[in-house]
Amino acid sequence: IETPDQVEAINSIKKDISLIKPMNRVLCGDVGFGKTEVAMRSAYISIHSNKQVIILCPSTVLSDQLYESFLNRYKNFPVNIKLLNRHSGSKNKASIVSSFNNNEIDILIGTHALFQKDVKFNNLGFVVIDEQHRFGVNQRQKLLSKSINPNLMAMTATPIPRTLAITYNGDMDLSIIDELPKNRPDIHTSF
Repeated sequence: IETPDQVEAINSIKKDISLIKPMNRVLCGDVGFGKTEVAMRSAYISIHSNKQVIILCPSTVLSDQLYESFLNRYKNFPVNIKLLNRHSGSKNKASIVSSFNNNEIDILIGTHALFQKDVKFNNLGFVVIDEQHRFGVNQRQKLLSKSINPNLMAMTATPIPRTLAITYNGDMDLSIIDELPKNRPDIHTSF
């Protein structure tokens, strides 16, 4: 069951994707508040439009977690999801890259391995950058320069000052998920 914040974020993303101008949105919410669910639903919109999706993660552990989440969420749908990270193995990497370049993969989840030269983004429709503060501006521009105006969503629990300044200047839209999903225990951090 979606929270009102998730519904608002999903509706904003649907609206953004339907516009001619590519989406450039930051999705901000604490750990466990449902950012991944919003990303999964947003990715489906792109897949339904015959466009590919990439999910960029800063670590192998996070890419593995997202891969498992996406596989479980899409298990009843005809969606081809693959993982590209340092554990993929060189033979498997070449096969995954070739399949992605030939539009045989709908969602490609990966780490910095997505920046390699032979990964082509000819049919890229949606980019999700998880923990976007862990990637530099040059990396983000390199990723976007390889494709033609994809929709971009950056997810973060802790937006950096530069990101906040960009949103306040109106260069990026901002969605905030501030409500914990039902039956989800609160997260308490202590020092």
